[in-house]
Amino acid sequence: MSFSVVIMSEYWVISAPGDKTCQQTWDNLNNATKSGNLSVNYKFPIPDLKVGTLDQLVGLSDDLGKLDTFVEGVTRKVAQYLGEVLEDQRDKLHENLMANNSDLPSYLTRFQWDMAKYPIKQSLRNIADIISKQVGQIDADLKVKSSAYNALKGNLQNLEKKQTGSLLTRNLADLVKKEHFILDSEYLTTLLVIVPKSMFNDWNANYEKITDMIVPRSTQLIYQDNDYGLFTVTLFKKVADEFKHHARERKFVVREFSYNEADLAAGKNEITKLVTDKKKQFGPLVRWLKVNFSECFCAWIHVKALRVFVESVLRYGLPVNFQAVVMVPARKGAKRLRDVLQGLYAHLDHSAHHHATAAQDNAEMAGLGFVTQATCTPLIR
Repeated sequence: MSFSVVIMSEYWVISAPGDKTCQQTWDNLNNATKSGNLSVNYKFPIPDLKVGTLDQLVGLSDDLGKLDTFVEGVTRKVAQYLGEVLEDQRDKLHENLMANNSDLPSYLTRFQWDMAKYPIKQSLRNIADIISKQVGQIDADLKVKSSAYNALKGNLQNLEKKQTGSLLTRNLADLVKKEHFILDSEYLTTLLVIVPKSMFNDWNANYEKITDMIVPRSTQLIYQDNDYGLFTVTLFKKVADEFKHHARERKFVVREFSYNEADLAAGKNEITKLVTDKKKQFGPLVRWLKVNFSECFCAWIHVKALRVFVESVLRYGLPVNFQAVVMVPARKGAKRLRDVLQGLYAHLDHSAHHHATAAQDNAEMAGLGFVTQATCTPLIR
């Protein structure tokens, strides 16, 4: 196997074995892909990391594959949740997904190792552990923050549905007024009744006959939607239960409702409070998601760099001598580019052809220079 490939959406990160100089490797690769404009290439600089022992590299190779998958998963979760939080502004999601104040393609094609976060004097294992701990904490924080915000949003949506749903279920507080009710009476009470539209005439003709002790001509249509009308009826308290029973038999639904101005004001205040709380949380949450998306994405690319380094040393041996490159294949040019790279490096490993053929059968790019490979689909579909 002759060279190393990791696919990232439309980007390939490859590691070509070094010639006399890395610049010569870069020039040869550029010249080979320039013909037919097969790809646009960028150097992918990886610092002089600590190699460690062969056993450490082999063990780390497998672990980095798992870390790659984990970090990618968290990165996607943060991006997806940012889209959910933006709601009506979801079309602006891409412009909110930045990495270290750069758009994602620019960060990748101009990648620079972050020495402050991931000191190269540390062992490869320690660097991987730093990334794992960092992204693990972001994942845990995301669960807490998303749970709290989703609960707030869910409560608000439930209350809003009650303001606009069917008369059978919606909150009636916004539809009634104090003058619709007999209040503070020892004997009389006012009930709210939901009547199907097709039965308005039946209600008006017969509501006084449902039980005894109903106040004549006490009904009033307060509100109607496409299916139902909301009527009042006044009667003696002692026949209220009997009225509800017989009304239900006639397909009239009595809604339980007690007019209390303090309670009604509290209900309206609850919605106002939830709307205010949501607005207060929206800005800080969006900022947190943007910052931590950047942290996750940058960490993800550093994992890619670690994998390139480890697999290149395992593949090409010591001293460390390889050129890492980010390639952007031309549209519909992946197969031709793969063939060109195969031609460039096949002589270094007789098994390369076997792996390239298998990769085509699987409709993927094989790790022609890596023992392992990773495939990354676009962050936002």
